[in-house]
Amino acid sequence: MIPTAAASDETATTQVVLAFEDNKLASILFGQYGQNLALIERRLGVVADQRGNHVTLEGSRGGCEQARRVLEGLYEQTKRGRDLMQGDVEGAIRQAIAQGSLFDYAPEGERASFEEINLRKRPVRARTAAQSAYIRALKRYSLVFGTGPAGTGKTWLAVAQAVQMFERKEVDRIILSRPAVEAGERLGFLPGDMREKVDPYLRPIYDALYDLMDARIVERALQAGEIEIAPLAFMRGRTLANACVILDEAQNTTSMQMKMFLTRLGENSRMIVTGDPSQVDLPGGQTSGLAEAIKLLKDVEGIGHVAFGHEDVIRHELVARIVAAYDRVTPENKGKA
Repeated sequence: MIPTAAASDETATTQVVLAFEDNKLASILFGQYGQNLALIERRLGVVADQRGNHVTLEGSRGGCEQARRVLEGLYEQTKRGRDLMQGDVEGAIRQAIAQGSLFDYAPEGERASFEEINLRKRPVRARTAAQSAYIRALKRYSLVFGTGPAGTGKTWLAVAQAVQMFERKEVDRIILSRPAVEAGERLGFLPGDMREKVDPYLRPIYDALYDLMDARIVERALQAGEIEIAPLAFMRGRTLANACVILDEAQNTTSMQMKMFLTRLGENSRMIVTGDPSQVDLPGGQTSGLAEAIKLLKDVEGIGHVAFGHEDVIRHELVARIVAAYDRVTPENKGKA
């Protein structure tokens, strides 16, 4: 890559030319119909003009520097044979914005600081600093709480960690659970057997499993009981040993349900509890078991807690803006919004 630049000061318009040696990788970098470049333009306020394997960036000095770091970092990723998805581009943009334009870009050092989960199917990489901290906590603690808005990767990374432990035979099974339908878990009126009753509510967990493991292995493990997916009510009375246990949508647990779940932790087991405290569906006046547990256990040794914010949302860029807009509506003025 050959960067050239002409600039006078931070406010003046700057032009930076980048040349990428491999045309095929450059095409992957720019995205289909230049969609990755378009995203960089929108988010960093620059103009990116692509000609062949060259890109000319024009805009403020800071914006061009951030765009350069994003493109160079993503190009290095493609050189290592890794797929490039929109979430990777968005994550790189957010990292560049967070770091500002005051420091020289050091791709190797920055990549090394972001944690990975290595699976047989493919590696899972953190895309934000919070995700990296979350992966470190998942590796270190026996019990981890991951809280924050939708789209931050809480459940997906939790399942990835469970799959890694299962593949390495660090645990014998994976147990995935969430409160079904509502806090009371009234499933009786639904047709079908238990799996057919709860499947629609556990679909996000299934999606993560099939995304991170070969479908045949998932089906075999489900049939053998090595992967178990069940509503929270079915955890009562059990001791979960040699397992990685995930409780998703935990903001909809009651205090008693959360206590029941946490006390199931058995020998050589890990627990991961995820939820969005801003989306509690419990009846009015009822305390969320997730919020209470985080408050009560904050000083207990061996427990980790990572809180995500709207800046960590890695779905469509609009999702982060939507979450931020809702966050600005405080309980006091919610009725006026």
